[in-house]
Amino acid sequence: MDNQEQSLSELLQIRRDKLSALQSAGKNPYSVTSYGRTHLAESIKDSFETLEGQTVRVCGRLMSKRGMGKTVFCDLLDGSGRIQLYVKLDDVGEEVFEEFKKWDIGDIAGAEGSVFRTKSGEISVRVNDIRLLSKSLRPLPEKFHGLTDMETRYRQRYIDLISNPEVRDTFVKRSKALNAIRQFMANEGFLEVETPILHMIDTGAAARPFKTHHNTLDIPMLLRIEMELHLKRLIVGGFDRVFEIGRNFRNEGMSPKHNPEFTMCEFYQAYTDYNGMMDLIERLFAHVAETATGTTKLSYQGEEIDLTPPWSRLTMAEAVKKYANIDCGGWTTDEEARKCLKELHIPCESHFTKGDCLNAVFEEKCEEHLIQPTIIMDYPVEVSPLAKCKPDNPLFTERFEFFMNGWEGGNAFSELNDPIDQRKRFEAQVALRRSQGVDARVDEDFLTAMEIGMPPTGGLGFGVDRLVMLLTDSPSIRDVLLFPTMKPID
Repeated sequence: MDNQEQSLSELLQIRRDKLSALQSAGKNPYSVTSYGRTHLAESIKDSFETLEGQTVRVCGRLMSKRGMGKTVFCDLLDGSGRIQLYVKLDDVGEEVFEEFKKWDIGDIAGAEGSVFRTKSGEISVRVNDIRLLSKSLRPLPEKFHGLTDMETRYRQRYIDLISNPEVRDTFVKRSKALNAIRQFMANEGFLEVETPILHMIDTGAAARPFKTHHNTLDIPMLLRIEMELHLKRLIVGGFDRVFEIGRNFRNEGMSPKHNPEFTMCEFYQAYTDYNGMMDLIERLFAHVAETATGTTKLSYQGEEIDLTPPWSRLTMAEAVKKYANIDCGGWTTDEEARKCLKELHIPCESHFTKGDCLNAVFEEKCEEHLIQPTIIMDYPVEVSPLAKCKPDNPLFTERFEFFMNGWEGGNAFSELNDPIDQRKRFEAQVALRRSQGVDARVDEDFLTAMEIGMPPTGGLGFGVDRLVMLLTDSPSIRDVLLFPTMKPID
């Protein structure tokens, strides 16, 4: 055992000894069941003029203790922030004061007292009664006020939240953003629904799923990679506007922009198309930014990103011409398109068509340039199995993705509602996946729903985590997930 481990071991033992002494004296802190808090720290500060001289009850974690003799100042941290406590022997009595002096940083306490302002001008609570509500048996990190080790922060988010106020603010903004999405969608007449997370068929988005097993039914199951097919079933059933916010799961790589489980928002509206979705997403993002941050102009990693509508709009072919200087209209054959990719040193597979090649060039050469919010529309049919073809050019679909900071923010379609065409595309998709070793099947129940009849529909899905990254100026998706997926320490 090195010196650091030995020192920690001694500190742990000291705290346990203190707990044992309390329990032996009949003062077990873990037996306390509740504490009647009347105010949060921030509400006291915000309403000081009204509360000055009034009695309040606060509770939270002790973060510091300062002072000697008969007077101690300490900081109490609750869910809203910090408030200073002024604890004086004459106010609380000798027995309570002597016990209080033995409490540790990290202990959880409740205090009652009057609101006042100290000589230095700090709003505080002059305590007349203080109680230990829970004993902390493990000390906070030595530099708890500025914990910086990212690995520790992600693995032990509870310490991160205690140590770093800006982290607490990130997740407060995340909550505000989610509430703003729900508020906006409700005001637009959308019904919030919940669809299954456990699926039996690998269909929909092109991503590798997590596999599990249902013991009672004795069948293999998959964690969903999308919500789309179930939500469109509800459009068939007569709900004209539906949306869902929930977790999706993709058994793929991890990066600053990708986590195996992530939060999506998907919505579908009958009797509109992808143009209607463009207008809706612009207004939604502006509303969420304004609600969560107070502005539609965000500073992200030194770059100002303006979410104010309208956003720039380009077709994929126009974007490739603008940023890669390639005119895909000049490709006369699939072979010619594949040759172009090879000349650009872009990965190319033998089955690639002109549409596949266009998409590949866009991903490799264009996305990084899309810093300000930009809608890229009219995707090739080969990479859009659930989107309607453009009436004037069936090689392309009424699909768009929107980008900001060089990231894809979301994906939208004029939804395909031709069940015959849908079956052909599903079968082609399944054949490709099976050739790649994936056990894929056609979702026959979804095709049955399509045959019942789905009205013209616009649909869109976007990643909530990436939106929160922008709203909070967070460089990694792990910064906006309370408990990101981590590789085990051992």
